[in-house]
Amino acid sequence: MCFNREYEARAAGDDVQKTKALRDILGVTHVAGKYCLTKRDYLNEGADQILALGSRVIKIWFYAKRHEHPKNVYSYNSDWPEVNTLVEGAQLPYFQALFNKPFSTYILVVTSLGRVEDYWRNGITDQQAEDETKQFYELTKYLLNKYAGSGKTFILQHWEGDWMVRDKVDPDIDPKPESLANMVIWLNARQAGVNKARQEIGCDGVNVYHAAEVNRVVSSMEQGRTNMVTHVLPHIRVDLISYSAWDSAVEDWNNPESFKKALDYIAEKVVDSEVFGNRNVYLGEFGWPENLYGIEGVKKAVPQAVTTAINWGCPYIVYWQLYCNDLGSSEKSPPIHNNEDVRGFWLIRPDGSKSWLWHYFSNLLNPAENGKKQP
Repeated sequence: MCFNREYEARAAGDDVQKTKALRDILGVTHVAGKYCLTKRDYLNEGADQILALGSRVIKIWFYAKRHEHPKNVYSYNSDWPEVNTLVEGAQLPYFQALFNKPFSTYILVVTSLGRVEDYWRNGITDQQAEDETKQFYELTKYLLNKYAGSGKTFILQHWEGDWMVRDKVDPDIDPKPESLANMVIWLNARQAGVNKARQEIGCDGVNVYHAAEVNRVVSSMEQGRTNMVTHVLPHIRVDLISYSAWDSAVEDWNNPESFKKALDYIAEKVVDSEVFGNRNVYLGEFGWPENLYGIEGVKKAVPQAVTTAINWGCPYIVYWQLYCNDLGSSEKSPPIHNNEDVRGFWLIRPDGSKSWLWHYFSNLLNPAENGKKQP
């Protein structure tokens, strides 16, 4: 077990969240935006915008899906080579530049290389499980050695698991029992690799954690539907759970208690973490399409979710996202330049102007300047 600031705070009976500044809790996702604003490589252009906002938490797609390779989601002003291992990916200049920036936490959406990301759904062999462990062991070992003494935290997670475990993105179908069982094997294999590296290397001023992400919680909580939260979380031993909370914090935003109840429900189902205890659930994704639903909803739904997550004790709160990634019905080819050509999941618009949410988050993250900035 690695002894670090989170573990020591928990052992002392302190709330882990309260040992951190808000800038080390509240972060932003940067991936697959439909526009860029500079001639710099796209990954690091966005990273610098998040630092300028005042946050030190960034969520990116590392190697997540075959169609979400870095060359596809961080393509502007960039030339991404192919890699054979996750470690080779982490050693690329674009990622090296990112990891050397003054972020405290990097949330990396990642799956193993050499297979489609959801290969396990219809069966996972012992050899495949061993390779999952090997790839996550190698990446964790590299990060622990390379960034020793940096004070940085790396969280390795997958994309929305309740969609991955289904044959398609469809809330009206339930996942197959064998797919849920295979997901348990897959997630435990990933965690085993992280655990092995931590036990071997130790955590010398750097942390690497592994998280599983759920995204269909309300239907289980209110209707008894089968999902990850009911049939996977009780059987895995991961460091953290990421909650992509569209079904409560966004879709059910008129019911302020829905999101809190969902957090409680997840925490009841998952085994407590050695580091984060029973507050091992973070808000991994939520957002608001301003062009689609208007600014008034933004002003109510997003602060409401942030306040609930802070009060509940989420160790991280991550907004979707920096630059909008959703063209909606627009037929324009990226990079686009008009604000109307995307749905409005943004902090910065295509024309470079800052949204109301940019100023809201900036005020939270820069309290000394609260009186100078107006949403």
